[in-house]
Amino acid sequence: LATSRWEAVGLQPVPDGGSRLGALCAAFALDALDLNLLLLAAAPDLEPRFEKLYGYLHDDLTRRRCSVGLALELTGHGFADSDARARLRFDAPLVRLGLVELEDTARPLLARSLRVPDRVVAHLLGDDGPDAELAAVSLPMVPVDVALGRQLAQAIGDGVSPVHIVDDTTGSARAVAAGAIVARGLDVIGVDLGSTRPERLLALAVNAGREARLRWCGLVVVLPDEVDADSMEALGALASLAWPVVLVGRHPWDPAWSPRPVLSERVDPADVHADELWAACLPDMDALDIGQSVRQFSLRPDQIVRAAALARQRAHAAGRTLEPLDLVSGARSQDSSKLERLAQRRQPMVAWDDMVLPGDVLTQLIELRERYANRAMVHGQWGMGGPANRRVGVVALFAGASGVGKSMAAEALAGALRLDLYQVNLATVVDKYIGETEKNLERIFSAAEGVNGVIFFDEADALFGKRSEVSDAKDRYANVEVAYLLQRLESFGGVAILATNLRTNVDEAFTRRLDALVDFPDPDAWQRRILWDRTLGHKLPRNADVDLDFLADRFELSGGNIRNICVSAAYFAASADGSVNMEHVVRATAQEYRKLGRLCTAREFGAWHEHVNAKELT
Repeated sequence: LATSRWEAVGLQPVPDGGSRLGALCAAFALDALDLNLLLLAAAPDLEPRFEKLYGYLHDDLTRRRCSVGLALELTGHGFADSDARARLRFDAPLVRLGLVELEDTARPLLARSLRVPDRVVAHLLGDDGPDAELAAVSLPMVPVDVALGRQLAQAIGDGVSPVHIVDDTTGSARAVAAGAIVARGLDVIGVDLGSTRPERLLALAVNAGREARLRWCGLVVVLPDEVDADSMEALGALASLAWPVVLVGRHPWDPAWSPRPVLSERVDPADVHADELWAACLPDMDALDIGQSVRQFSLRPDQIVRAAALARQRAHAAGRTLEPLDLVSGARSQDSSKLERLAQRRQPMVAWDDMVLPGDVLTQLIELRERYANRAMVHGQWGMGGPANRRVGVVALFAGASGVGKSMAAEALAGALRLDLYQVNLATVVDKYIGETEKNLERIFSAAEGVNGVIFFDEADALFGKRSEVSDAKDRYANVEVAYLLQRLESFGGVAILATNLRTNVDEAFTRRLDALVDFPDPDAWQRRILWDRTLGHKLPRNADVDLDFLADRFELSGGNIRNICVSAAYFAASADGSVNMEHVVRATAQEYRKLGRLCTAREFGAWHEHVNAKELT
């Protein structure tokens, strides 16, 4: 090992720097007695004949590993030598760092067998592959060089370890932590403690620390979201490693988690620039094309690396050069599937040109698209909103009567952003038990932050209704539900669209938290004519008597109603001669009027009133 590698972790190089055994002694701070105990314990794993020898020395052929008592004798120490016995205590380097395990714990100490884990033996023999349990929770590490990483690297060089990084917004803490380790001249190992069983946390922490020392790497550990007794025990083991360790978590460091003081810093969203990472992963592609393709996606550095790799594979499989759509496909492939269990996922099929809306409404929708696409620059690089700003997402309310295009607008917005639309099913959210609705909503919001998509709450007034004065327990808990939603929208980092038919029913406190409030008016006659023409389409055979001007002028209907009428008219035509005529359209319109509770008057239907059932005429 190079001298700089030893200095990076605060140790002096041993004379035999090329020996794995010598490097292990230095990394684990072992003295001569520790080394002898380690070799005695490892002997049966290195040479099978030692099993028989230990059986003879124990006068018991079933005892095939060296016991504590025999190890003390072979190293020239007495059974009562407290200093020698202390080298096998729980807090001594051999045991605490996972090099030697004491088996048969029900026996007296001197009769317990010594065993070296298979991973340590494999390392001494030249194998650098981690054990299966550690490999299952290993994380890919993508280092980034930012100011915070360099600051933490300096602290690690001064002997401060572990250090802690808080990251509840950007998802870049792992990359910053890896950058701090790399800045010390070390390779890095990443481990996710949150993905293992609670009872295995301590063993996993010990294994991770041992692996880092064996391979002379720094260690990045992602902490569980909830720190309980098992987690605190694992944190104590990590804090006592005296090795370059960076802990990453979503919550600020609690001093109660470790008896040792821990330096804790928070990632600044302005520190990590996604465009630089994309450019580094795709050096052969124009930076402008990259930015225009993926600026709407919020990805962690490791996700960017995977997305870029998948984009290359997609282009290679198609036998062409890399295109912007490949980047979009690669970025969308990084979405978590958790939200699909809580909301209906739809791939947008609607574009701006498919919608018939007033110019000011369409302008507001386009502004929403630009707002979300440029949020990283505005909130991150420019720091707009001030230090107290916590919301970098986009929340909008679409208000208007049923069928005026609110759902289509949400789908078109998702399509313009090249994101999927997730429509929340209120049946899976609202629960009759107190507090359960809030829990369901938290699951949705948390899952939504793990995807790049537009989350759509239809009939939002059912959830976001006005708070009322408290007259009984029901009012109190209903107000708590609304208050929770107000608070949660503040910290949401994605795109949330709320749709309501009754704008006046939405609590006024939501207004401040909205980035846009878009009113969808009923279509006028000119817009209705376009809707009739587009909805009937060009594939459906249409007779010359279908009077679009008459339909648009006489029937004040929304786009949703017009769609229903056109579909019903098509069914009438399919049952007749296969061509839709004005009679079919009028009959379908009368049918829609019945659903709406309207009267089919002769003034509205004019010359076509005779084709409406007599019972419907007035």
